[in-house]
Amino acid sequence: MTEAVLPAALAEIAGPQPRRLTVPVKVGGVEVGGGAPIVVQSMTNTDTADVGETVKQVAALARAGSELVRITVDRDEAAAAVPHIRERLDRIGVDVPLIGDFHYIGHKLLADHPACAEALAKYRINPGNVGFKDKKDRQFGQIIELAIKHDKAVRIGANWGSLDQELLTALMDVNAVSEKPLDARAVMREAMVQSALLSAVRAEEIGLGKDKIILSAKVSGVQDLIAVYRMLAARADYAIHLGLTEAGMGSKGLVASSAALGILLQEGIGDTIRYSLTPGPGGDRTLEVKASQELLQTMGFRAFVPLVAACPGCGRTTSTVFQELARDIQSWISTSMPEWKTRYPGVEALNVAVMGCIVNGPGESKHADIGISLPGTGEAPTAPVFVDGKKVATLRGAGIAGEFKTMVNDYIERRYGLRADAAE
Repeated sequence: MTEAVLPAALAEIAGPQPRRLTVPVKVGGVEVGGGAPIVVQSMTNTDTADVGETVKQVAALARAGSELVRITVDRDEAAAAVPHIRERLDRIGVDVPLIGDFHYIGHKLLADHPACAEALAKYRINPGNVGFKDKKDRQFGQIIELAIKHDKAVRIGANWGSLDQELLTALMDVNAVSEKPLDARAVMREAMVQSALLSAVRAEEIGLGKDKIILSAKVSGVQDLIAVYRMLAARADYAIHLGLTEAGMGSKGLVASSAALGILLQEGIGDTIRYSLTPGPGGDRTLEVKASQELLQTMGFRAFVPLVAACPGCGRTTSTVFQELARDIQSWISTSMPEWKTRYPGVEALNVAVMGCIVNGPGESKHADIGISLPGTGEAPTAPVFVDGKKVATLRGAGIAGEFKTMVNDYIERRYGLRADAAE
């Protein structure tokens, strides 16, 4: 065998780039940007005019971990419902800030419904449809003035699907006579960035502080999104919202969003994120919250729930015992977290391993805070348990799952319960 040699550049191991320093923005009681933890947000798909259903979904999203929730405000009935939604949420102890999503007539709805304007923590406006022709600047200005009046933050969100056509046409004309014209897609990317930045500058001219502005430039293609946000981040220090718009359903939406957002977050770009997933009919809207949390946690940016490492299984693991135990432990952790958060500060950083055979099982279990290596096909029916890297027990028989769960619970009580006692 060749001799092992440590490379000279070992200290330069790749890792996340430092977070891009942006101007912090307060959205209700949540800080976005300025080095604050990356914020998870989501959006309802209820009819906002239906107060009961909207409250129910906002509460579910918030309890799943969404730190900001956006609701559609598209007509008078929806705007009139907003203060009632806020009131009911406060009454049941859900204090998550609400963001109003406005298109086309946001200026009118905010002016006609001051209680709505006051109940929201942030307004989201799209420079591509805030107004057209001579009405554009006037209606955009009215929204910004209302945000100033009510002391609210604003997200200026350009979108590929509703891009400012006047700006795009002007840039296309300039490109057409350029010595080295760009392809149409590159011009569209530039139009996205300029739409957001020019609108932000205009908002500041009207009097809205930079500490009230968040920018986004959302597209549906992964490579386009990465390019647009790199351009946006290089040109300004506004707080940035990341999201792949119209990501799609199922694994496609999850993979596409994770690929795009993961690259940008690794480069230090992004202060708040959303997975824009298409749920199935009657599907669970909280999936987009869980996906955001899992991305941030697996990349090491935040911790939300204890992580369970489990092997994928192979010919050595024809028994389903380790799969059943991994599922059982994961489900138990999810249902226990609401109580654990209050009883065991820091428990979200716990790492648990449930492995299925002797190949990687003991090693992975040693790397976890607490782990078990279950017997694979043909192995002796024993399951060593490791705590903080050391073997502490060997479990046997039909009660392995219950015994291991008890050990995990004891470990949490011993390690994190002490913190709770000290805090008191």
